[in-house]
Amino acid sequence: MSHLYLREEHRMFRNTLRKFLEKEAIPYFDQWEKERMVPRSFWKKLAAQGYLCPAVDEKYGAAGADWAYSVVIIEELERIGTGLTGISLHNEIVVPYITAYGTEEQKRRWLPGCASGDLITAIAMTEPGTGSDLANIRTTAIRDGDHYILNGQKTFITNGIQADLVLVACKTDPQAVPPHKGISLLFVERGTPGFSRGRKLDKIGLYSQDTAELIFEDCRVPVDNLLGQEGKGFLYLMEKLQQERLVVAIGAVVNAEEMLRMTIDYVKTREAFGQPISKFQHTQFKIAEMATEIEVGRAFVDQLIADHIAGKDIVTKVSMAKWWTTEMAKRVAAQCLQLHGGYGYMEEYPIARRYRDTPVAAIYAGSNEIMKLIIAKNLGL
Repeated sequence: MSHLYLREEHRMFRNTLRKFLEKEAIPYFDQWEKERMVPRSFWKKLAAQGYLCPAVDEKYGAAGADWAYSVVIIEELERIGTGLTGISLHNEIVVPYITAYGTEEQKRRWLPGCASGDLITAIAMTEPGTGSDLANIRTTAIRDGDHYILNGQKTFITNGIQADLVLVACKTDPQAVPPHKGISLLFVERGTPGFSRGRKLDKIGLYSQDTAELIFEDCRVPVDNLLGQEGKGFLYLMEKLQQERLVVAIGAVVNAEEMLRMTIDYVKTREAFGQPISKFQHTQFKIAEMATEIEVGRAFVDQLIADHIAGKDIVTKVSMAKWWTTEMAKRVAAQCLQLHGGYGYMEEYPIARRYRDTPVAAIYAGSNEIMKLIIAKNLGL
């Protein structure tokens, strides 16, 4: 279909990006999955071509491109594999906090490195005992002169092992009532005394995406690393979650499109009872059902992308898209694996990896249960 937000220059950009990924990502992605890491050298290659932080202003070393270019990058990385999601998190989730709320000094200090690949970013919200309930995080940052003393632990942190710059949600006022008014955001840099990394977490999917525990023990963070105003962290998080959840929905639709594509190719060549299994009515019906759901999801998400680029408040619809597209992708993954038969359970077939990688999208960036609560609240329930 013709995307609402793309012009000819975006299509040319997509073609160039695809050629780059065909050369620099596809031949190595299986190895990255085995090594459980996307190498920093690939980040540097992305940066050299302008694929890191495309929306950041030119004066900080980036392209200052419109968000449609970012969407193209999100989509093309997802077509390679969901294990590249940490790059989209860097580009479209963490760095926008700096551009939106950072001081000019912070922007000059960090944005050039983010665009060049010298600084890989992460965002640390989730704690071992606190997932969706952000208002009750336990990590504290108590002011001590020109520093905050940061104590706490974070988990499930995307880019956690490689990150050079981590945006940490913490309580600068643990006694605040209501609790969310005590939350602030601090940037913690690699090498800060008291900042360490725990385990690189062993997941059932997203193998090449490094995910880790982060530990802060009397970690002295300069006051200059406070993002925005003290006590406004929860508000900032809520403002930026619209884009984060839209990024997840985009990835879910592309993931579903890829799974359907590979399954159609497979059923056309796999024979049973003397004919391709694509000739069986059951197969045709399942393919038709999935194609329809994916097309519906794509139309909805494309409209939301256009609205987001136009600056509209689409929190409710983005919450709808996030839960529906990720659940749809889970259904597609299960059905495509079934249509592959026993071969779908073999690691040599890419549907096996997609099947593992798909479910977590219904959990991160706010679980789908939280999405439904947001929708219900915004409907006046």
